[in-house]
Amino acid sequence: MTWTESLRYPDPAIRALDPAFRRYHLPLSSVERLWTGSRWGEGPVWLGDMRCLLWSDIPNNRVLKWEEETGAVSIFRKPSNNANGHTRDRQGRIVACEHGGRRVIRHEYDGSVTVIADSYQGKKLNSPNDVVVKSDGSIWFTDPPFGIGGFYEGERHVAELPHTNVYRVDGATGAIGLVADDINHPNGLAFSPDESILYIVESRSEPRNILAYDVAGATLRNRRVFIACEPGETPDGFRVDVDGNLWCGWGMGGPGLDGVKVFNAAGAPIGFIDLPERCANVCFGGRHRNRLFMAAAHSLYALFLNTQGAPGG
Repeated sequence: MTWTESLRYPDPAIRALDPAFRRYHLPLSSVERLWTGSRWGEGPVWLGDMRCLLWSDIPNNRVLKWEEETGAVSIFRKPSNNANGHTRDRQGRIVACEHGGRRVIRHEYDGSVTVIADSYQGKKLNSPNDVVVKSDGSIWFTDPPFGIGGFYEGERHVAELPHTNVYRVDGATGAIGLVADDINHPNGLAFSPDESILYIVESRSEPRNILAYDVAGATLRNRRVFIACEPGETPDGFRVDVDGNLWCGWGMGGPGLDGVKVFNAAGAPIGFIDLPERCANVCFGGRHRNRLFMAAAHSLYALFLNTQGAPGG
């Protein structure tokens, strides 16, 4: 793709939709393309102790690694069971969603793999998509059928569950519980900084929505539309910063809609980062969690910001 990093400051790819966004924009920072060559990039996660980023290339059945010190990109895991979303638990272990395995797994310190969830009430999961870990150790994940609809992002299977659900796995007992079955294909999810709200993308509503639920222990309450998207707007994965802003992968609606859209804690749009391709998911990383990594369709991008990612993202 023909794309060139801006040599001028401020970078015109970073747009304020509201004056409040200016406090988060560093005028002497520009969007960088770190690598290109994937078929569908997803699920980035920052490993601070290794100074690297992992992200999924789902159709190519691999997880890639970008090294901060050298910029080198290598294969971290292949085959990856068409891994999608990643995060780290509060002990620093990598938690991953697998389309091919139809499961959520954890990579242990010794290199072994622990299956966190692969079924609910005796029925196979669809294809876990994205995952977050709460401070109490519980693991929350979405389970749409995107990985079982064909052979591009997984393997074709008939869904065994009647709904596309959101689940919670208890951090102490490992018991899996259903927390939401009223979402039309749940996708990306993230907690507010104080973990009182769980935001979830409803990816097959027309138009698409970002929902909000109040978190009441191991349950969700008070479903509401937090962000009602315009026709053609496509939110995917996202993360939240320490001020409660949502940094959302965005795109597939035409020119000017590909990139990252930023909403404040009240759900109002305040900023946009233009990319030349759809962005699927993001995470915060770097020494101070102030660098936004953007996993787009074919490429990996990054931008330094004047904010930090909330813990657990």
